[in-house]
Amino acid sequence: MIKITDCHTWQLRLSSGMDISVKDLQEAISIRQQIDSLQQRLSSILRGAPQREAAFTTPERQSARTTPRRYFSPATRAKLAAAATARWAKKRHTGGAAPSKQKGQRTPAGRRRLSLLMKARWAARRKTGGAQKASTQKKGSLTPAGRRRLSELMKARWAARRKSGGK
Repeated sequence: MIKITDCHTWQLRLSSGMDISVKDLQEAISIRQQIDSLQQRLSSILRGAPQREAAFTTPERQSARTTPRRYFSPATRAKLAAAATARWAKKRHTGGAAPSKQKGQRTPAGRRRLSLLMKARWAARRKTGGAQKASTQKKGSLTPAGRRRLSELMKARWAARRKSGGK
């Protein structure tokens, strides 16, 4: 709440009950800005980085950033930008140079050699009569003898239950 005490002095009444004039408030903000700039200069000296102006002037904006920004010289920034541009140009296959050969692919000579090896392997398999064919019977299915034996066992079990009259 603002309270006028006389025609020249404005006072700000804070919730804690303190009376602060606008002049005192401006002076406090100025001192706070000086403290922030001095802290930044001190930290840049201790880190060995060149001095810079304060990036954030108010304490509210200063607290918005949790980590200090790294300083890059203009030359370093230019090198980083050129490297990024070259990376993207290479990825898009633009730029004067031909794209580099992709890794992981066989050369024509390698494909030809592999083809000859496979043909020789298939010829050898045909010559020996081919691979042993898997039986047409599915894995886990019953043989006719096993099915007959199981049927006899089930018939005997049901006959015994009918005889006893229970379940």
